[in-house]
Amino acid sequence: MESLKLVRTIRLSKSCLSDAEKQAVLGVLDREFLGMGTEVGQFEEALTEFFGRSTVCVANGTAALQLALQACGIGAGDEVLVQSLTYVASFQAISATGAMPVACDINSKTLTLDWHDAEKRLTPKTKALMPVHYSGGVGALDEIYAFAHKHSLRVIEDAAHAFGTTYQGKRIGGFGDIVCFSFDGIKNITSGEGGCIVTGDLNVLCKVQNARLLGVDKDTEKRYTDQRSWEFDVTSQGWRYHMSNIMAAIGFEQLDNFPLRAEKRQRLARRYDALLCEHQRIQILPKDYVDVVPHIYVVRILGMQNRTLLQKQLLVLGIQTGIHYQPNHMLSFYKEQTRLPLPITDYVFPELLSLPLHPDLNEEDVDFVCETLMELIL
Repeated sequence: MESLKLVRTIRLSKSCLSDAEKQAVLGVLDREFLGMGTEVGQFEEALTEFFGRSTVCVANGTAALQLALQACGIGAGDEVLVQSLTYVASFQAISATGAMPVACDINSKTLTLDWHDAEKRLTPKTKALMPVHYSGGVGALDEIYAFAHKHSLRVIEDAAHAFGTTYQGKRIGGFGDIVCFSFDGIKNITSGEGGCIVTGDLNVLCKVQNARLLGVDKDTEKRYTDQRSWEFDVTSQGWRYHMSNIMAAIGFEQLDNFPLRAEKRQRLARRYDALLCEHQRIQILPKDYVDVVPHIYVVRILGMQNRTLLQKQLLVLGIQTGIHYQPNHMLSFYKEQTRLPLPITDYVFPELLSLPLHPDLNEEDVDFVCETLMELIL
């Protein structure tokens, strides 16, 4: 390893901003209307044009999932099928409604939901299915929708990783039942925090619009013009989950610059694939980066015995890595609810490692990461 020279720390992920986002925020600050107002309406209009379907912005991706579930009438006593290998946000959004997340296994190649396994976990209480578009890939989406239709289940797609991904020529979010995105600081586009719900179900859309504003009936239209309701009614449980103008201003500029950042993510992921695909112990996820805009780049290192040691060795050489994610059925809050074993998830999880990926990386960074990783795991 003496030949490897450390120039700087290569970050696993980061927020990637330009002067345009900074100036947009200053514009909101100068206007001195920081809450939900004109900028949120403009961002939603831009997203609606991007997806070709109505879009509602909220405070974060977790709120998007929770409000989507609530709008479908899912609550106490209900169950929602979701893969265990996902960030805890997916599970917390479900349990926040009073429903129970039912941990399901994954496909060992794509690391997305195995709907055959999910079918084994169906009960009369099952009301919805939440496929997670892990690392930007969508898995067997047609089969998942067919399975949901067969059992009369709502589908709430957790597309936090898949902004910009297309499937069979159609943009994720532009079709399907309900699709939820995250605009967290390191996602494919960011608004600092934030998220959105995209759907063609106008009833769900209306319920989400009200619920994000504490259930205040029809307050959304007034907010778009920098006003608010002073006399109103509330007929259902709501939350303070609306997006602010500051967040929307960032998101609007990010969306405008998204094509360049998406192409950079795809190009870097293809370079990783090309450099790592021949290594006997490194298994890459099968993705076509013409269609997939990756949020993270995950590899499986076959037979890995000590991931923590490997991460420490990489960090000493200036390479940050991550683990996406500790399965939810291993967490104290959810482990008691797991009825059936998840053998694929349990087997695959210890071998997963996330490598640096964000638009501020360059090809030389990827080359260094790959060279270093391959030398360490010979």
